[in-house]
Amino acid sequence: MNPYASYVGDRDPLSVIAATASELAGRTAGLSAADVNRVPAPGKWSRRQIICHLADTEIAFGFRIRQALAEPNHVIQPFDQESWAQHYEAYDLASALAFFTAIRRWNFLLLASLSPEDFARPLSHPERGAMTFRTLVETMAGHDLNHLAQLKAFVD
Repeated sequence: MNPYASYVGDRDPLSVIAATASELAGRTAGLSAADVNRVPAPGKWSRRQIICHLADTEIAFGFRIRQALAEPNHVIQPFDQESWAQHYEAYDLASALAFFTAIRRWNFLLLASLSPEDFARPLSHPERGAMTFRTLVETMAGHDLNHLAQLKAFVD
């Protein structure tokens, strides 16, 4: 099960993944420090925190895709995003975006090199059940689109 499937629709997940870093840069360019750090509502993340989350998540996705390729029937390790977010004050937007861009490029190069057989590899998630490697990649793309939509919804 992909909780982000509705965001992807009929889009090619690799195209979404390839475009996200430039989309993030475009949606945050020229913003003031106040705009970058403003939260849209109590309990929601600021633009900077969203980019930090995407950078952290890219680490997790990078590990997941490599483990899924290295181990038969890999079981994905979930993580608590709120616990990771406790440390986002350590990062500025530019550093988070630069890190995301670099690791995303690294992950994309790997994904773009894979065969149809790789995308059919079975794996599972403790909370979401059985899936294929392709579902993992579609989840990455949908996760991107979800957070891009959040950034687009900010009104300054």
